[in-house]
Amino acid sequence: MDTNQALEADARVATERSSSSSRPPSYKARKKDNHAPPSSVAKESQETLNDENTPLLARLHEIGDDSAPSESEEADDRPTPTWSGERDFEGVPWWKKPSVFWLIPPFLTFMLAFGGTVVPKLNLILTLICQEYLPERAALDPSYQFMPVIFGEENPQCQIPEVQALAARFTLYGSLIAGILAAITSPKLGALSDRYGRRKIMAFTGLGTLLSEVITIVVATFPVTFSYRWLLVGYALDGLCGSFIAGLAITNAYVADCTEPSRRAVNFAYVHGCLFTGIAVGPIAAGYVVKATGQLLTIFYIAVGAYIFFILFILFIAPESLTEERQLNARQKSEFVGSGEGTLLTWVGSMRRFSRTGTFSNSTGGELTDLDTWTWSSLFHGLSRGGGFFTPLTVFWPSGPGSSAAVRRNLVFLAAVDTTMFGVAMGSMTIVLLYSEYMFGWGTFESSRFLSIVNTCRVCILILVLPVITRLVRGPHSKYTPRSSGSDSLDLALIRVAIAFDLLGYIGYAASQNGNMLIASGAIAAIGGMGSPTLQSALTKHVPPDRTGQLLGAVGFLHSLARVVAPTVFNLIYAATVVRGAPQAVFICLAGTFGVAFLLSWFIRPHVYYDEPESSDTRPTTAADEEATGPEDLAG
Repeated sequence: MDTNQALEADARVATERSSSSSRPPSYKARKKDNHAPPSSVAKESQETLNDENTPLLARLHEIGDDSAPSESEEADDRPTPTWSGERDFEGVPWWKKPSVFWLIPPFLTFMLAFGGTVVPKLNLILTLICQEYLPERAALDPSYQFMPVIFGEENPQCQIPEVQALAARFTLYGSLIAGILAAITSPKLGALSDRYGRRKIMAFTGLGTLLSEVITIVVATFPVTFSYRWLLVGYALDGLCGSFIAGLAITNAYVADCTEPSRRAVNFAYVHGCLFTGIAVGPIAAGYVVKATGQLLTIFYIAVGAYIFFILFILFIAPESLTEERQLNARQKSEFVGSGEGTLLTWVGSMRRFSRTGTFSNSTGGELTDLDTWTWSSLFHGLSRGGGFFTPLTVFWPSGPGSSAAVRRNLVFLAAVDTTMFGVAMGSMTIVLLYSEYMFGWGTFESSRFLSIVNTCRVCILILVLPVITRLVRGPHSKYTPRSSGSDSLDLALIRVAIAFDLLGYIGYAASQNGNMLIASGAIAAIGGMGSPTLQSALTKHVPPDRTGQLLGAVGFLHSLARVVAPTVFNLIYAATVVRGAPQAVFICLAGTFGVAFLLSWFIRPHVYYDEPESSDTRPTTAADEEATGPEDLAG
């Protein structure tokens, strides 16, 4: 080996040692250096060594000899920020740096308006239906007399079984329309937010709610021209834009982008605290507004203004949480597991290949002859992707480099527990109020007080208790934290404790002998409120950053289904048992559901995560790659 070759080899080794030991100025700079050809690095080092005017010490320092320490190494011995979100916005001014606190003002305003319109909208629907039903009944029965229906008044003539049944049926139709459409659009919106940014999608979800309330105002203002059935169009628009469930999912995705993994549960709790604050305070504030103005529509005008404020704040004030580089990277990797493009055809082709040859192709191009081994993953992908409607669920069954059976198991069990807890919460909301009125003779005041107490306890748990527990166990917040390593023992402990308190609370509902015991049981169940943000935080720790939106969109898909199925099932159980003198039976069923969730939580393992390289050049293996078949396989 001649002298020039030796110098070139030494320069290359020294340069590699320098690049591995020095702290990169930014993520983008390090990424750019990683793409530099080795030959160009060696050429620069060779030119430096051959320059006779360059001092020897300077040459050693420039090529990164470890024997000559640099000033940067002496001045800054802090660990490198390995969490990618911190690198993306390192050195960015505070007004351009995303944070959960950017979302609290608009999201809290949105939820106050959302919670404030729930009861007025139900009363409005009842009034509109009554206003149309009574004249129709009088036309069929000339002897029937009724008082005029007045908006914002008690209207006792509307408190008849026929109007109540029509109103209940209409709200059921509206919930089904909004829930089913939201189940379809939520995962799509979540995936789009990964590729085009969170702010646009969050504003889009708010637009649907805004348009729904605009239609409500128009129908209420011109009831003769527009039938109350036009309100179903508002439900449809709300569902097409993802409804508040998709909005909550994208909000959580934004928070995950700008929060280190160890702090996500706390910041998710802040978001859920805004949600329950709106549910607790919104109805009370709306009641005072209607009482002060004497106009039911006033609260809807205020809500429209709040939704407009939310959209404008998100679009023009809150900074984007995903850099252009990450959005582009997600668009380039848009065919990863979960996209579902062409999978039905490849799955059918694989089935035909098995029928002819008795073998399947695996991800490495080899063959699998064990049907049982192939069935669990391929059948999951085939059914969910082939059906189209269940395509979003494939994000809980990833494949390719970095995935493992442990990751898939954790994702499935976490999603099952999260959906169960959300479904029970949605399904029991109305039942608890009906039960309290039936057993203890509660009226509007007592029910409102119960909701306020329970939701206040829940908010305190989310914004006070959970952050304190997290700080005591994990220590103070540190800017330089390692990348996600999956759920830790604290996450799993919080999830199990939350389910246990929910279980105790619902057993308390069934055993309550008076109203005070019912309130105490609700306060106990409210402690379980820390389970939802912890579960969703744990889910995001199992996937790479460019799949966070898709993952939470799939969670929104499951929540939308639970929003439709759970209330229907539990209401039917309550209706069937209350007439038999056992109204407490529904709470036993609800507690049993929490018992199942508690058992499932013990199958979740800590420190399991999707270990995918963060390099943008790494394209994950898709199910289409694993199951790809040629045209001849499809032709039979």
